[in-house]
Amino acid sequence: MEQQDTVGPVENAVGYVLKEAAVALRNAMDAVLRPLHLTVPQYACLELLGQRPGLSNADLARGAFVTRQSMNVVLHGLEGRGLVTRPATAPRGRELPAALTQAGRDHLHAASAAVRSIEKKMCAGLTPARQQALLDTLASCIRNLADNP
Repeated sequence: MEQQDTVGPVENAVGYVLKEAAVALRNAMDAVLRPLHLTVPQYACLELLGQRPGLSNADLARGAFVTRQSMNVVLHGLEGRGLVTRPATAPRGRELPAALTQAGRDHLHAASAAVRSIEKKMCAGLTPARQQALLDTLASCIRNLADNP
């Protein structure tokens, strides 16, 4: 195997550095969400419902990068706290579309501001153009992997 066929030093491996950044972001999000008594999946659920009311458990699970079973636990917890509501019976099929309550919207507002502060910190020193270039580059990486499993 040639040297160019191996990963090489991990600090120069895009995948490794990307994972390191994801872990650092997750840890920072955990820290700012903890005082709000939210986990990252709970926050993701609230954010998704704030932007797209009526999503199903499966849609929320995909959007929050968790299993359907995990999202079901998240939704039950948020319902129990009065932050989310779902109908008792499915209006169609088996889907129970979820929506934020007023308390959920209020909680989301505080959580979203906290997470936005982390994103600003993470992107400090990057111009808007460089931030857009980063988003474009990451989107390209996602497409490349989706096209070539």
